[in-house]
Amino acid sequence: MAVLTGARVITPGGVLDPGWVRVRGSLITEVGRGRGPAGQPGEDVVELAGAWLAPGFIDLHVHGGGGHDVAASRADMAAAVAFHRAHGTTRTLVSLVTAPVPRLTEQLGWVAELAAAGPGPGGHVVGAHLEGPFLAPARRGAQPAEHLRLPDRAVYAELAAAAGGALRVITIAPELPGAQAVVAAAAADGVIAAAGHTDATYDQATAGFAAGMALTTHLFNGMRPMHHREPGPAVAALDAGVACELINDGVHVHPALLRLVAAEPERLVLVTDAVDAAGAGDGEYLLGGHPVRVRDGEARLVADGALAGSTLTMDAAVRRAVAAGLPIHVAFAAAATNPARVLGLAHRCGSIAPGLDADLVVLDAELAVVGVLAAGRWQGAGPGGRSPHPA
Repeated sequence: MAVLTGARVITPGGVLDPGWVRVRGSLITEVGRGRGPAGQPGEDVVELAGAWLAPGFIDLHVHGGGGHDVAASRADMAAAVAFHRAHGTTRTLVSLVTAPVPRLTEQLGWVAELAAAGPGPGGHVVGAHLEGPFLAPARRGAQPAEHLRLPDRAVYAELAAAAGGALRVITIAPELPGAQAVVAAAAADGVIAAAGHTDATYDQATAGFAAGMALTTHLFNGMRPMHHREPGPAVAALDAGVACELINDGVHVHPALLRLVAAEPERLVLVTDAVDAAGAGDGEYLLGGHPVRVRDGEARLVADGALAGSTLTMDAAVRRAVAAGLPIHVAFAAAATNPARVLGLAHRCGSIAPGLDADLVVLDAELAVVGVLAAGRWQGAGPGGRSPHPA
C-alpha cells in the first residue's frame, strides 16, 4: 500500500495541484485534491514535492531500443521493452517490420509469449503490431521491398494464428488489391487495421476508413504527401476522425502539424517508432536486414537516405509536445489515454482514476522521468530512493 502525495496529478478531469493517489496492490484506489491523507498502518507515504504524476505511457509503435532490435530474438525483444519502461512506457505494442512470412510467424510467437507473461519487472507487452507486409512499394520507406506483397487473407490468417490472439494492429495500404478483404478479416478477429505506407489518393484512403480502418500509422510519414488538389491519405484520416499516430521527434513532423492534429485532442497518439539505436548512440545498425546509419540521433537507411524509424522515447515525445505549445494534459493524453482507448484498454489503464491499474510516471519540472510505477511496483529505486515494491 502507498499514498503518493504532494504531486501535480494529471487526471481525466484536469490537473490536481496539489493532488494525491492511493495505490493498493496493483490498482489505484483513491485520487484526491490537496496534500493527501496521513498514511495508514503499514502504508508507505511518498512525498513527491510538486513533481508531475501522470499515467504510464503506452507506445503503439516500437521496433527496439537500448541497442536491442525486437526482431532479433525473444531476449532482445524483452530487453527493448525494458529499455522503454525506464522512460515511462508501462505498456508496449511491439512493432515488426516487413519480413518473410515464416520469420514474421516466429517473431509473433515471441510476442505471444511475452504478452501471456503479463506485467513483470522487464515490462508489459500488450501485443503485436505488424507493419507490413501489405504495404505500397512506392511508400515503403525503410521497409524491405523484397518482402512486400499484396494483401492476402490466407497470409493474414497464418500471421494471426501465429500470434495466438496477441496481434492487435496491422498496417495496410488501403489502395492495394485485396486490402478491404484483409481489413474485414482483421475486424472479425478484433484486430485494428491501420492505414500506412500508402500511396492512396484521398478517395482511396477514405474508402479504406469507411471499410473499417480505425488508425493511421505515423501520419504524414510513409504516405502520399498533401496537395491542394489531391489531399491524399493524411487529410482523409483527419476528415475521417480516426486516431493518428505521430512521431514527435523534431525530424519526422513539423511542430505546426502536431498542433494541427491536436486541434482535436482525442485523435492524437504519440508514438516513438523507435529502433534499436534509441538510447544507444550514433553508429551503424540494421533494420529489416538493411544497414542504417544514425547521426545526431537521426536514423536513415545507408542505401537511399530514407528515414528508418527514430531514436525517440515517449518521455522525450511528451516534452517536445509541450514545448511545441500543447497543453500538458493534452500531451499526456496523447501518450497514454488515447492509445489506451485505441487498444480497447481504457477500462484498465491510460488514466489516473480509481479502479485502474497503477501504471504511473513521476516527472520533474522539466518533464524528465524520475520514477515509474508499473502494476503498483516501482521500477528501480523510485523517486527519492523509495523501495521498488511500495504496494
